[in-house]
Amino acid sequence: MELNKQSSSEKNHRAVLVFLVLGILIGVLVGRGWTSAQTVSPMSAVASTSSTGSVLGLGQNPPVNAASQDVEFRMFWEVWQLLRSKYYKSTDVNDKQMFYGAVKGLTDSVGDPYTTFFEPKGAEAFKEALSGQFSGIGAEIGLRDGIITVIAPLPETPAEKAGLKAGDLVGKIDGKSTEGFSVEQAVSMIRGEKGTKVKLTVIHVNDKKKTAPIELEITRDQIQVKSVNLKWVDGQKGMARLEVTNFNTDTIDGLNKAIEEMQSKDVKSIILDLRNNPGGFLNTAAYMAGEWVGDKVVVKERRQGKIVEQLQGTGQNRLSGIPTVVLVNEGSASASEIVSGALQDYKAATIVGKKTFGKGSVQDYTNMKDGSAIKITIAEWLTPLERTINKTGLEPDLTIERTPEDYEKSLDPQLDRAIGILNGSATGTASGIPASAKR
Repeated sequence: MELNKQSSSEKNHRAVLVFLVLGILIGVLVGRGWTSAQTVSPMSAVASTSSTGSVLGLGQNPPVNAASQDVEFRMFWEVWQLLRSKYYKSTDVNDKQMFYGAVKGLTDSVGDPYTTFFEPKGAEAFKEALSGQFSGIGAEIGLRDGIITVIAPLPETPAEKAGLKAGDLVGKIDGKSTEGFSVEQAVSMIRGEKGTKVKLTVIHVNDKKKTAPIELEITRDQIQVKSVNLKWVDGQKGMARLEVTNFNTDTIDGLNKAIEEMQSKDVKSIILDLRNNPGGFLNTAAYMAGEWVGDKVVVKERRQGKIVEQLQGTGQNRLSGIPTVVLVNEGSASASEIVSGALQDYKAATIVGKKTFGKGSVQDYTNMKDGSAIKITIAEWLTPLERTINKTGLEPDLTIERTPEDYEKSLDPQLDRAIGILNGSATGTASGIPASAKR
């Protein structure tokens, strides 16, 4: 997931968001709050109007020094007027859509999938995703090597039940090729009303091996994500399994309730399951990491080669010293990688599973006056020991595969190894687990 600094007219505190894409919506983010809104003042001249809106400043000369000496900005307006006057279907030429398309072209031109312009509808969906409740199929998608890729299906959602898996390549949506698609284009086709269906043509990828394309028909539903689930491992005294599916608005409250229950039942060891967790708010990640590492630095922000900010843990350090294993896989991203990286750097836990997704860029998110928004990559984040995870992923201490056959047979060798590490029965345990855990 990527880190995004965001602005909003509703809240006035600063934010960092970790953005992956909440497949049926827009994006799961990691945030530290929202910065105050930055809006663009309208141009004084008024363009022609239409039933769908007006464009202000049409035909107006650009400000001095608005473009480099090698580009004549006036050409933009010349192309604009040529389209309006010569396109053979004049009724299809809409000033507002042309304007939004031009702005989107600006963000697309930098070649960064996380620098994005959202039209008002998309911006609203982006906010909706943060609440943990939405209508869709229940999967996060993103761009990897220019291909629409499933980051992770959410547990017990239509996507998971239909067989969608982390790492799947989405070749078609309702029969239309996704070649050249942006994430937003894919999202707009995948999301929809409860009860409607969408067909995805996907290729399963396992250890770089691709299967033949298959078509999955998925019925959309209302998705309610409960981000924290606490279970107790059968037959293991005091061993808790804390599943965190997202870092959403309900996560800190859910985490506090889970910790209170663990403390009341004298927890002896913890499995923190972050598999297929695409991320969420950064402040939530800092809070969670702080339950193990206190107020130590949990993530660093680097811009243009320099560390410009360090974020400390904000949790209450209630889980410090309790033997912990963190489970991760290819669908663990952003906030999940922040927590995992911090616990790994401080040897507060052993990381088990597969290499994580590798999402660690920082975005500034600004709401515009008309309801649209823009998200711009401005930095990258590093682990406390300044390891880069963006595009490379986080390497676990123990790499354990969970194959498609394991899934089909309801086998979980990653979880089994975590249990073995904590109860002392597993061989080849990694560093980071206190000696008291090996009993």
